[in-house]
Amino acid sequence: MNVVVVGCGRVGAHIATALDQRGEHVTVVDRIPQSFSRLHSDFGGLAIRGTGIDEDVLKSAGIEQADAFLAVTDWDNTNLMAAQVAKVVFNVDFVAARVYDPVRAEIFANMDIVTISPTVTITNLLLDALESSLPGLMAAR
Repeated sequence: MNVVVVGCGRVGAHIATALDQRGEHVTVVDRIPQSFSRLHSDFGGLAIRGTGIDEDVLKSAGIEQADAFLAVTDWDNTNLMAAQVAKVVFNVDFVAARVYDPVRAEIFANMDIVTISPTVTITNLLLDALESSLPGLMAAR
């Protein structure tokens, strides 16, 4: 599987490394060269400096042969725009974006882009943890 990952922060580097270790062909795009130092020392994929919304950068990353595209920068607008370019311009089958704003995440989910909102995910996990602890907390009162 050919995967293009835009964003080499903690999440992007972790995903790229995990996919590389599984034997997938991975290309990571980031505008800050120092970000690539987060990749595991035996990372065998490609690292390309550039912006994930630039079509020429994406072409050099192999997006035209990509089976999957993941946009995981710290910027919702960048992730959403890059995901749209991957989906609409390059017709990538699987496109996903990290989106902090739950309202934006819902809008883009309706555009056939898998959206993951850490805000919603963490909120749900914390509420679940609280609810599962409530009986014990109530008994302790």
